[in-house]
Amino acid sequence: MNEIAERLSQIRSRIAAAAHAAGRPPESVRLIAVSKTKPATDIRQAYAAGQRDFGENYVQELALKAAELADLPDLRFHFIGHLQRNKVKNVVAHAHMVHTVDSVRLAQELEKRVPQAKAPFAVLVEVNVGGEAQKSGVAPDQVDAVLDAVDAAESLTLRGLMTVPPWSEAPGETRRYFDALASLRDRVGGRARLPEMSMGMSADLEHAIAAGATYVRVGTAIFGERGPK
Repeated sequence: MNEIAERLSQIRSRIAAAAHAAGRPPESVRLIAVSKTKPATDIRQAYAAGQRDFGENYVQELALKAAELADLPDLRFHFIGHLQRNKVKNVVAHAHMVHTVDSVRLAQELEKRVPQAKAPFAVLVEVNVGGEAQKSGVAPDQVDAVLDAVDAAESLTLRGLMTVPPWSEAPGETRRYFDALASLRDRVGGRARLPEMSMGMSADLEHAIAAGATYVRVGTAIFGERGPK
């Protein structure tokens, strides 16, 4: 077993343990292996170990990897970076889902650019639960307008919410932000409207799962430290 396969096995064990501790089946949590800045060869190794969902932050990198890995069936790329409206067309051509819709205008641009063959295209609305000026995401008190814009778009399907909490040296400190996203979901439609919650990374995935995460985004713990973009 290669190093990436070993690390994947360890992460899957952590997810299963956290799900059991939360009284949830392990299959209720999907792992997104964050492969940004990593070579396609690393993705191939993870794919060979059974991984199918990968997260990318940069549009050009996503397009290059999608082309290089087009021979792999059931490979799913999730776009998890900040998305500019002028790059939407390239993203929807290659991604399985966008996790970072954070404005009405972005939702409207996605609606215009989704190819008919990929409609309805799944999206999550990113919420800036920590109120950090340097981060993307809609403010919690403005999320209704973005959710409604996605709902109104015939070529999109609203799947849930996503957040990146403020960084902390103590992983447990992020739990309150995960709980805040769960509370927000309850306020704006609950699981019936928003079945997915994308939150939690290498250090704090257990806390995210305890709060209800259905997607966890893990990069370093699988692929090692990242090099430059």
